[in-house]
Parts: sequence; C-alpha cells; structure tokens
Amino acid sequence: MKAVPERYLALDVLRGMIIAFMIIVNTPGNWSAIYAPLKHSDWNGCTVTDLVFPSFLFVVGNALSFSMGKLNSLSHTAFAGKVFRRTIIIFIIGILLGIFPFVQFEEGRYAWKSLADTRLWGVLQRIAVCYCIAAFMIRYMNKRALITGSVFILLLYWLVLYYFGTPPDRYSMEANAVGRLDRLYLSPRNIYRHYGFPFDPLGLLSTFPAVVNVIAGYLTGSFVQRHGKHRSGIMKLLLAGALMTGAGLLWGLFFPINKPLWTSSYVLYATGIVLLVLAVLITIVKIGWLRRWAYFFEVFGKNPLFIYIIAAMLIVLAGIIHVDGSSVKGVIYREAFTRWLSPKNASLLFAVIYMLIIWLIGYIMDRRKIYIKV
Repeated sequence: MKAVPERYLALDVLRGMIIAFMIIVNTPGNWSAIYAPLKHSDWNGCTVTDLVFPSFLFVVGNALSFSMGKLNSLSHTAFAGKVFRRTIIIFIIGILLGIFPFVQFEEGRYAWKSLADTRLWGVLQRIAVCYCIAAFMIRYMNKRALITGSVFILLLYWLVLYYFGTPPDRYSMEANAVGRLDRLYLSPRNIYRHYGFPFDPLGLLSTFPAVVNVIAGYLTGSFVQRHGKHRSGIMKLLLAGALMTGAGLLWGLFFPINKPLWTSSYVLYATGIVLLVLAVLITIVKIGWLRRWAYFFEVFGKNPLFIYIIAAMLIVLAGIIHVDGSSVKGVIYREAFTRWLSPKNASLLFAVIYMLIIWLIGYIMDRRKIYIKV
C-alpha cells in the first residue's frame, strides 16, 4: 500500500477523530447522565461537543481542496449538475434519516410516524447546503475573494441578527432573527422541538455563516498540501489558529459565542481551535512510532458519511425494537452497564463501546476496499 504523505494523513486522522467523537456524543447510554464536556451548551458558550459539527464542516472543506481540481475540469453545466445532484441526495438522506425508521413505539404498539411532523433542517441538510454554496464560491472566486467573501458573510450575519432581532435581547431564543425567519415559512411542528420552543439550531439563516467553516477547511487543505510538510507551515497554522481563537473570544464580548445561532464569533473560535488541533496532528504523525495509532481514525475517515448514517440508524433501531416491553438498547444498557458502573460512567462506556462497534464495521469495509461516496 502506498504510504500517505504526513500532511494528508493528518487531515485523514482529523476527519476520523471528528466522526469518532461525533458518535460518542450522539449515543450516550442515558441522556440524563452525561459528563459536562459531552453536553452542548444550553445557549451562549462553547463546550468540546459544540466544536464537533463546525469541525465536520471544516473537513468537508478539506475534502473539497482535493476534489476541486477534478470538478474545475468540468464544464460549467456539468459542474453545476454534479454539485446540485450531490446536494439534493445528501439533503434527502438527511430528511429520511430524521424520520427513520418511519414508525414509533407508543402504548405498547408500533404506529406510523406522521410525515406532516417531519423536521426540515438537520445535520446532513446543513452539510448539503453548505457544500453547495462553498463549491460554487470556490469554483468562481480566487483565494483573496474567498477570504473577503467570508469576512463579509460573518459581518453581514452579525448585522442581520442585530437589526432583525427583537430588543432588548436580540440574541435570546425567542427574539433572535434565525428563529423568526424559520417561523415565517415553517409550521412549529416542522421545527426542532428540543428547546420547548419552536427554534431550530440548524435553520436556514444560520446556515450562511456555517459556509465559512467549509471555506476555511478548503483554504487550510490547500495550504497544507503546499506547505504542510515544512516547519514554517506548521507554525503558520498554529499562529492562524491562535489568532482566530483569540478573535472569536474578543468578538464574543459583543456577539456571544453561540452554537444554536452559529454566531460569527463561534465560527472564528471553532475554526481557530480546529487549526490548532490540525497543527498538532501534523507534528505528531511526523514521529514514526506515534503514527501507528492513526489507522484507527483513518477507518472512520474513509467512509465518513456512510459511517455517520449507519451509526445513527443502528442506535435508532436498538431503541425502537422492543422485547418483553423493553427496548433492545434499554436491556443492553441496563444489564451490561448500569449494574456495575455509576450512571455517568455507564452512559459514557456505552457510547464508547458503540463507537468501537461502528469502527469494526468501518474496518471490515476498509479491508474489503468498500468505499461509499455520494
């Protein structure tokens, strides 16, 4: 097998680490027993878990830095067709995943879910739209224009949330412009209901600053391909990461770091953190004996979209299939974890074991050279 260049290996490892951590935070044994870093912030603020999704968008941009050469060779019509087709497929998969397995268990029996209550926005839907917008920007804008356009998006988003939010607290759950816009064209039953109030943290308006996470990933991927093997390149990544993290914290004094609103300060802060992590990974994989662990994360990174989907589907099935009045997940969790561990440790170990099971699926696919792409 041809060796993967260190700078590329670091990008693969980063992608795999994000998928692995995403599975862990999405599948605790008990949502009521979770360690604080594995929870999302209630509103303002940022936990480690809050960094996962923007980092995933960042690696979508990394992937674009490798594929845009081929895409740019296509005619304008062929390029648009390929990008739109991929966008639509991922968006539809996201909607279907949100209502999978199309039935729910209630009052001791299965009943069909109401399609009228389907949530429009979700993780894959945001990935699809961000990918689409970023791909067109990258195709038709040079590096300077991409940076200028990204700054413009973040500043404009700040102004929109400020002027179209309802005073006095324009950035609260009830008064922000993101939720107000979604409630204009969506019924409350088609909006995320976690907050006890119709507000979707992945709504239409907040998708636009998320595009900047993809653009940042593209620019970083392009930079790493050219300069990632040099010490000076790594130092530039560290410097850029530190500056963006600091800028995000400073901006957060005026425009709070907030994942549900995907604020501009949050974009800068999250991008800065992932740049710092990437610089460290590039440094680590240069040390031969330390790179042996890298394959574990490469497995996740080779089929990221499929692994994310299969991880979500299997845990839903385990929760809805009932045996003698208890779900399969509930029985396994109770008998194998809660009998000998504290609630939070049991919940965490369940998530880790589940992540390893999904890794095994990815490992088998990699050994058989099965790579599923959209």
